[in-house]
Amino acid sequence: MLTLGLFSLNIQTKPVEPLVEGGAQVQQVINIECLSDFSEAPLLNIKFRYGGALQNITLKLPVTINKFFQPTEMSSQDFFQRWKQLSLPQQEAQKIFKANNAMDTEVLKAKLLGLGTALLENVDPNPENFVCAGVIQTKAQQVGCLLRLEPNAQAQMYRLTLRSSKDSVSKRLCELLAQQF
Repeated sequence: MLTLGLFSLNIQTKPVEPLVEGGAQVQQVINIECLSDFSEAPLLNIKFRYGGALQNITLKLPVTINKFFQPTEMSSQDFFQRWKQLSLPQQEAQKIFKANNAMDTEVLKAKLLGLGTALLENVDPNPENFVCAGVIQTKAQQVGCLLRLEPNAQAQMYRLTLRSSKDSVSKRLCELLAQQF
């Protein structure tokens, strides 16, 4: 059984055999559709009998809002035009923080690509900065997102700025990403 507050996800599972022999494995296929933006990961409740006693395990599924990103390529002019359009204070989330790991350019690129956005090369006037663009696809709406990561190698710090057409998405993505660097 899967649960999620506010029903932001449509989660479907395929049935599995009710009896699993000792040492055997069962694969459970889970299909997840994003209905609207969300901040809490869905919980998977596993109930089974072992030695005649009912067991209950609850696991948090590694499903976050960025799993529903569609990468979006754009030119420097398009990026900054859209950046300026998303200028309301509630559309932006920003965090300045110390680097948790070495500030390796290739590692940073891999993490940003892993987010699900398009990493836009030669867009920012400062070649040290990273910019990304993507659209979060939900059944209710599409949420355009722009990201700017500005590393300061001397201070071993970052400034992460996210702008999106929905304030809750900017905040959540900023929280998730700041933990990665």
